[in-house]
Amino acid sequence: MRAVGDSLPDKDASRYVHMGLTSSDVVDTALALQIREAMQLVGEGVETLRITLAALALEHKHTVMMGRTHGVHAEPTTFGLKLLVWYDEIGRHLTRLAACETDIATGKISGAVGTHANVPPELEADALGRLGLAVDPVSTQIVQRDRHAAVLNELALLASSLDKFATEIRHLARTEVREVEEPFGEKQQGSSAMPHKRNPHKSERISGLARVVRGFALAGMEDVALWHERDISHSSAERVILPGSFILVDYMLGQFDGIMSGLRVYPGRMKRNVELTGGMIFSQAVMLALTEGGMERQAAYKVVQGHAMQVWEADGKGETGPNFIERLRTDPEVTSRLSAEQLNSLFSLDRHLAHVDEAYKRAGLEG
Repeated sequence: MRAVGDSLPDKDASRYVHMGLTSSDVVDTALALQIREAMQLVGEGVETLRITLAALALEHKHTVMMGRTHGVHAEPTTFGLKLLVWYDEIGRHLTRLAACETDIATGKISGAVGTHANVPPELEADALGRLGLAVDPVSTQIVQRDRHAAVLNELALLASSLDKFATEIRHLARTEVREVEEPFGEKQQGSSAMPHKRNPHKSERISGLARVVRGFALAGMEDVALWHERDISHSSAERVILPGSFILVDYMLGQFDGIMSGLRVYPGRMKRNVELTGGMIFSQAVMLALTEGGMERQAAYKVVQGHAMQVWEADGKGETGPNFIERLRTDPEVTSRLSAEQLNSLFSLDRHLAHVDEAYKRAGLEG
C-alpha cells in the first residue's frame, strides 16, 4: 500500500490508495484472479492429455488383453477399453475444473468484517465487475476458504487419477506382464547397476507427487475453520499449498502426456498372457451355459471350479496334464448338457468383444 502510494506522481492522490479497505479486500480478490488463470492452464493440460488418450483408445480399440481383478486374471478386455475409462474420467475432471473455476472467480471489497462500513456495495460490484469477478454475496474479512478447499480437492483428485493411470502403467510394465513400457531413448539408462533394466521411473514419480498434492488438499480443508471473522492461520499454508498444487499438477500432466504419447505397447505379449491359463478365463461362460442347460447355478459353479482348481494347482507345481477344456470334455455332468460344438464356442473372445463399440459410443468417442 505504501509502495503504491509513494509511486504515484500525484502525491495528493496517494491518500486514496487503500481507503476504507482491509488487506484481504485486495489480497483475496487478486488471489481469485491468479487461481482462475492457473486453473485455465491446468485445464489446457487436461485437454491435451484427453486428446492423447482418445487417439490411443481408438488405435487399440480391438487390442485384446487380459482384464485383471485383485491382480489376478479375470476375463478378457481390450487395451482400448482400459484407455477409454481413463478418457472418460479425464472428461469428468474438465467438468469439475470448470465448476471450481466459476466458484473461485469471486472477490470481495467489503471491509474489515464484511459489513461495507467504509466501502459501499455498489463500489464493490463495480470494481469486481471490471475484473470479471463475481461478488461474494456475504463475506467476512475474507472470501470463505471452502472455495479454495474445493479447488485444492479437485487438484488432488486429478492428481489421484494420474496416480491411478501411472500405477496401471507400472503394473503392466512388470517383467512377468510386460504388456507396455514407458518411452525409452537410445541413450537412456535404466538402472545405474543393472544395464538390462527399463524402469517405469516417470510413472513412479507421478505416483509420488500425487501423495504431496493430496497432502496439500488436507491443509486446504484445515484452512476452512478460522477464528470468528478471520485469523491468518490459513495465509502461511496457502503460500505453499496453492502454488505447490498447481505447479505439481501441471508438471504431472505434462509428464503423463509424454508417457502416453510415446508408450510402447506389446499386443503380442497381451495375447500370450490371455492364453496363459489355458482357457480358464472362460469359466464363467461355461458355468452360465451349464445353468442354462438345466443345472442349478451353485452346482454348476462347483463343477467348473473343481476343474479349474485342478489345472491351477498342477500349473503351480509345474506339472503337465489336461488343460481346462480337456478336463471339461471328459466330465459327464458337462457333456450331458453341452455338445462338443457348444463347449468349444464358449472358449471364444466374441462375447467379450461384442459390445466394445457400444462403450465407445456411450463415451462419445467413435471413429
